[in-house]
Order: sequence, then structure tokens, then C-alpha cells
Amino acid sequence: MRIAFITSGAAGMFCGSCMRDNTLVAALRRLGHDALLIPTYTPIRTDEADVSESRVFFGGINVYLEQKTWLFRHTPWLFDRLLNFNRLLRWVSRFAVRTPYSELGALTVSMLRGSHGKQWKEVARLTGWLAKHIRPEAVILSNALLSGALPELKRALAAPIFITLQGDDIFLEALPAKDRAICHDLIRGNDAAVTGYICTSRYYADFMAGYLGIDRVKMHVIHPGLNLAGHSERPVRSEPVPAIGYFARICPEKGFHNLVDAFIRLRQDSTAQPCRLLASGWLGDNNRAYFEEQRRKLAAASLSDEFTHVECPTHDDKVRFLHSIDVLSVPTTYHEPKGLYVLEAWANGIPVVQPRHGSFPELIEAAAGGLLVPPNDAAALAGALRQMLVDGELRSRLGRSGAAAVRDRFTAEAMAKQTAAVLERFANPAT
Repeated sequence: MRIAFITSGAAGMFCGSCMRDNTLVAALRRLGHDALLIPTYTPIRTDEADVSESRVFFGGINVYLEQKTWLFRHTPWLFDRLLNFNRLLRWVSRFAVRTPYSELGALTVSMLRGSHGKQWKEVARLTGWLAKHIRPEAVILSNALLSGALPELKRALAAPIFITLQGDDIFLEALPAKDRAICHDLIRGNDAAVTGYICTSRYYADFMAGYLGIDRVKMHVIHPGLNLAGHSERPVRSEPVPAIGYFARICPEKGFHNLVDAFIRLRQDSTAQPCRLLASGWLGDNNRAYFEEQRRKLAAASLSDEFTHVECPTHDDKVRFLHSIDVLSVPTTYHEPKGLYVLEAWANGIPVVQPRHGSFPELIEAAAGGLLVPPNDAAALAGALRQMLVDGELRSRLGRSGAAAVRDRFTAEAMAKQTAAVLERFANPAT
């Protein structure tokens, strides 16, 4: 089956959605499908082999300039293509990542208007290329924010078109209220061209059906899966002091401050055993001040020597980090729709402690690989972490259970097979 998967670059960040999309397309190829991963805005960044196309559509520079002035809405294709040069887009990404979502309302509205928006050239370019050169049997978009292109794609292609929902509300909720309301209306209007939605958890399917006002029947739940190459159950650690780990983008919404607060509370309990806190994951310039604030909190509690920040630029570095901890916690403030870092911890035999919201309850129910605590409750989180640290048998049992679940249910191959089954059902309705 020939599948065109249109993903969104994340301005140079390691992005969970990009990484999931890349893993999925690579697995679809291993199953024998002719799957293309087509980046938009910027090239993607992943710690696995990048399988995306070199050409970027809706290049971030062109999209921005077309939004700002009419002149760039009428420039020739050769000039536009020069601005889509990968190295240039990667360089510009260093600055684009600092732009708050709240400042992107008008641009998002225009993008969702598709051929009636200021980026109409980009819609025509993508649609023409797919229709002339690719002729896919199925199309998947990585998020609903790309849905402005759907009416033209539907007219040009005889193929079912799906949208992946894997965190769209986080971006939409950051927009000004007026722009957000318009975006909701436009997404609902574009829904007429959507064959179905692929959601990364039951929680998110239920939530987004209500949030966007879309029929829940169109939602298909396919949990994320991992390429298990390089992952392995952690060897027995010889260090006498156990370690609590955080591995995710270091930012307020991922709740790093919640873990710092819980760690301080845990270490200030005179009856608790010694432990360390290790943190890793993408840290962008826009969140440096936030990170330094957490460092100051640890210093004020005389815990600087018990905290370590570890850079993890490669997949091997990530696995080494996970092998250096005893329990993982990413206590998000938002309702996580995926939870890839939970699966990565389990793939290495590491149990987790997570808030009881988003996709975490269904993941832990499926895998029995961790404990749940009330969200944004430092005392409860500290208590669960203490329970994990003092009970080695519990850690071992939950870690083994999580590892078994990942290898049985949450692999890239399982994700790809389920995705292909949904696509084939609609591409070949007679069968």
C-alpha cells in the first residue's frame, strides 16, 4: 500500500509526535508498505534513523513571510524552494522555537483556511506533488492543524485521508481565545473531508471528540509503539544510592517542577533513605530560565549535590540514562495523550510513577508497570516514590511487567499493523 504520511517538524526540538511518526513509517516499510514521511514547516529531529523525505512542504520561512506580506504570496516556485533549503530551515528553527504559541493565532487561522488562506500556494504545491508524483492509496496527517489542506487533497486524490490526534489541544489552548474559537470552527468544517482520526489513547479519542465536536465513531485508537532495537532490561545496578529519573522535554507542562518539589519533600523527611534525582531530555533556550529556577529550589534545600542533569543527544545516551535510574516519573501538568517516555522506561525494565490523568491510567492498567498518584500533589508523589525506593521487590515486579507489556503490545510493528489494517479497510471498502 502506498501511504503518504505528512508530519510536522518541531523547529529543531526532539518532539514525541515526530519521533512516533518516524517510528511508524519505518515499521510500515518493514511490513512491505510503500510509506513516505513528508515533513512540513521544518525538517524533523529524531534519535533514531530519520526516514523522512528531504523535501519540506509548507516551509516555515515561506509560511511566515506569506502571512506577513502579500508580495510573498506571489513569488515564483524557484524562489520559494530556495527558502525551503534544509540547512536554512534548521538554522531558522533555532529562533522559531522561542516563539510562544500564543503569538501564532492569526497564522494558525490562516493555515486552517487552506486554499482560502494566505498560504494557498503551499496547499497547491503539496496537493499537486502528491497527485502527480506520489498518487497515494492513503494519506495521514500528523495533526488537525494541517487540516486546511484537506478539501484540496480530497478533490485531487482518490484516497482515504486520516488525521492523527496526538496533542493538538495543547497548542490550541495556548492561542488567544478568539483565535482558538475560530480554529475550532475551521477544524470542524474541514472534518467533512476526513475519513477518520487515529488517536494515541482511548482517553484522547474521548476527549478530542468532545473538544472538537467530532463524531467519536470516526476515532480509531492505536497506542504508540517502540522500535525496541537498542533497548534492554537494565543490568543490576551496583550503586548503593537509588536514583529517581525524569526523561522528557524539560518544561512546565511536562511537570519537571512537580518532581523537584516531590524530591525536596522526600529528602527533607528524616525517616526516608538517601536518593538522587537525575533529569534528561530536550532543554530549549525558551525553557532555560524555568530550568534554572528549579536548580535554585534544589540549592535552597541544600540538594544541589544530589541532582544531576544529563545531556542525551543520541538513542544510546538515552538508554544509558534509563539504565542509571531505578524509577521514572514525568508528572505532567497537562493530560498526556501518548506517554512515549513511559514505554521507553518499561522497555528498559524501569517502573514509573505517574499522575492519574491523560493516557497514563490506561497504559498502567494495560501493563501493570507503575503507580498512579493524584495530579499536582507533591506529597502524594513523594510518598509513591518513597514506596518504590524502599521496596525492591515492588520495583522489580513492576519493571518486569512493564517490559513484558512493551514487547507484547507496544511495539512499532504492532502500531504499524494496526495502522495498516485501518487504512486498508477504508482504501478497499469492498474487502
